[in-house]
Amino acid sequence: MNNSVTVEVVRGNLVESRHRGLAVVVDGDGGVLFSTGDLERGIFPRSACKAMQALPLVESGAADAYGFGSRELALACSSHSGEDAHVELAASMLAKAGRDVDTLECGAHWSSDQKTIIHQARTLEKPTALHNNCSGKHSGFICACCHTGTDPKGYVGYDHPLQQEIRATMESLTGAALGHDNCGVDGCSIPTYAVPLKGLAHGFAKMATGRGLEAGRASASRRLMEACMAEPFYVAGTGRACTKLMQIAPGKIFAKTGAEGVFVAALPEKGIAMAVKCEDGTTRAAEAMVSALLARYFDEGSAEQQALSGMANRQMRNWNGIHVGDIRVVGL
Repeated sequence: MNNSVTVEVVRGNLVESRHRGLAVVVDGDGGVLFSTGDLERGIFPRSACKAMQALPLVESGAADAYGFGSRELALACSSHSGEDAHVELAASMLAKAGRDVDTLECGAHWSSDQKTIIHQARTLEKPTALHNNCSGKHSGFICACCHTGTDPKGYVGYDHPLQQEIRATMESLTGAALGHDNCGVDGCSIPTYAVPLKGLAHGFAKMATGRGLEAGRASASRRLMEACMAEPFYVAGTGRACTKLMQIAPGKIFAKTGAEGVFVAALPEKGIAMAVKCEDGTTRAAEAMVSALLARYFDEGSAEQQALSGMANRQMRNWNGIHVGDIRVVGL
């Protein structure tokens, strides 16, 4: 099945680039409210599924044992920009479990926030694993291990008890069978599993509504989503799409990006969730697609609807501030 063009980039009077994509909106029972593209093809959610991967942190009792609030839980679901507040909070989470940066197995890279990376370069600061955009998630993994008495060493491995628990959790939420056949290695070294886009969206709809979940998982899911919506900066960072989307409608939108053009979002009050995938892996297209879908579910002409539409269809300007083109969503 060929996926349709969902985003166009226009310069002058011509379409300069086209992005094909797939998208789906579902309710808590898995009912499809909107769809386009091949929803049964397996796609890697990448970091879009971090809230699912953070469930053991809450369900094990580790989050309560270490006194974690909304900021820590949001960081555990994050792909942060490596700004000072992100780095400091990740270090604080590890310290609560008696651990430090040396326990992290995500690898080190420079911060992605421009001001932060310029400061790092000027001061010759050496980036550590705490600057890794996945350090919050990994800190949550380590805390879950330490609280349950599981040795965190090798926690990124396919056969580690924590990864086995995460795999079972994601199977339950998405309805997909996960194993070596549909497993890859994510950028932060943990296993990542290809699931159908509909299953991914349905998993987040379950988390948003509690439908089909036992009470403990429903409560943990609600707690994680509410934490992200309460502290959107700690989910991403300054100027990032996830943060901006949740700031548009505080407490109403949950949003999380994933590498290679994946995005998920949920509207808990409306009992729905959505997932998009840009076929060529382009982030700008995925951001436009999810913004356009979210805009459909707010009142016409409302401030939220206008802001979301503005993120979906936006002008491109050059360094002189001249309007040189547009990104526009088509077919959604």
